[in-house]
Amino acid sequence: MNFEVERRTITEKDAILYALGLGCASDGPLGKDLDFVYEKRLRPLPTILATFGRGGAWTRNPALGLHWQHILHAGQSLQIHEPVPLCTPLICETSVEDIVDKGADRGCFISFRKAVMTEQGRKAIATAGVTIFLPKDGGFGGKSSPSPPRLEMPQRKPDHQIETVTGANQALIYRLSGDLNPLHVDPEVARLSGVDTPILHGLCTYGIAGTAIVRSLCDYQPTRLRLIDVRFTAPVFPGETIVTEIWQTEDGHIRFRCIAKERQKVVIDDGAAIIA
Repeated sequence: MNFEVERRTITEKDAILYALGLGCASDGPLGKDLDFVYEKRLRPLPTILATFGRGGAWTRNPALGLHWQHILHAGQSLQIHEPVPLCTPLICETSVEDIVDKGADRGCFISFRKAVMTEQGRKAIATAGVTIFLPKDGGFGGKSSPSPPRLEMPQRKPDHQIETVTGANQALIYRLSGDLNPLHVDPEVARLSGVDTPILHGLCTYGIAGTAIVRSLCDYQPTRLRLIDVRFTAPVFPGETIVTEIWQTEDGHIRFRCIAKERQKVVIDDGAAIIA
């Protein structure tokens, strides 16, 4: 499977719109979030780099015969090598890392690697890992493998709990950062996918978790976040409150998970991060 090289330039407007799509500064211009949404002293959030290589139109290619309405975002990682470069031409090269066939009634997983770099000089900016789950497309005779081991959360009270109230229109704002999957806006597509209403983008929840870490552990300095790795476990519905629970372990590791407060449902698990 070959993918076209994506070319993008992140402008100040892009960085601000992305932060607004995560719900930043929802309380107005008086808080520290202002630096995420104000061009005068803009600090771009690094998880915007996870939106590169976002095109999923290939899944709707009739020749592939995939049940694209049922595709789920299963996992996401982002290793950040350099601060987000504004107004710099960038490219993203996508490649398939692995395909795991779990069986005809258990679906399959496809893992991708996305390398973001400057177009001039090919300086590495970020490396992303993406895993999608196709629940109705297994049993094609591909290789199988055991599920990766779970990352245990500490059995104690979190060191930080950050609440983010999502807006009813949050998916409508976030989609303007590039993910136009109709699952997040079209009620009919949502019902075909097995949910009653459109859901929030997984990468939006991912960005909310990353921003919670930047707020609580990085003193609002986004360049300190160097890696963020998660497993998606359940959808978030716009309007819900996301609680990001964060632990700092004795060996210096950061573990976290996200919970939809109203349902007490874990929506991101096995979260790991590295900060400088």
